[in-house]
Amino acid sequence: MALLEILHYPDQRLHLKAKPVTNFDDELKKLIQDMAETMYANNGIGLAATQVNVQKRLFVIDLAKEGEPSQLEALINPVIIEKLGETSCEEGCLSVPGVFETVKRAEKIVATYQDANGVEHKIECDGLKAICIQHELDHLDGKVFVEYLSSLKQNFIKKKMKKLFKDEK
Repeated sequence: MALLEILHYPDQRLHLKAKPVTNFDDELKKLIQDMAETMYANNGIGLAATQVNVQKRLFVIDLAKEGEPSQLEALINPVIIEKLGETSCEEGCLSVPGVFETVKRAEKIVATYQDANGVEHKIECDGLKAICIQHELDHLDGKVFVEYLSSLKQNFIKKKMKKLFKDEK
């Protein structure tokens, strides 16, 4: 397994739309493992392939609380088929480290996806899982959560990220 480099906002590659996964092979399973390792190493609960510059419709999530066993899930070619209600929640993102802002999302979702073997599943969820799936699916569509914020906040965050990552190099 290997740690992958996470792209940081406002990197333009975060705005590319991912392509459907068609090969459910060992290479895909290795990518899932590498993404999970990268997510865990960065204390995340979700990571989309586009965040590591892989343009495939795939993300991993693990919503286990500290001390609980892993609940790693890989959702491949996910599609939200129904959104119900509305909620506001504070979100963060591995591509926008240190920034947490309130975003409006659907309270409950129904989605379809495939697992690492290509088997299709349907899921109905609410709470943190519904929010996380919507957040990661946005990444696959080329959208970062800060784009739900005012242009003033977006510009502030862009400047903050550019300064943060300029100083690290």
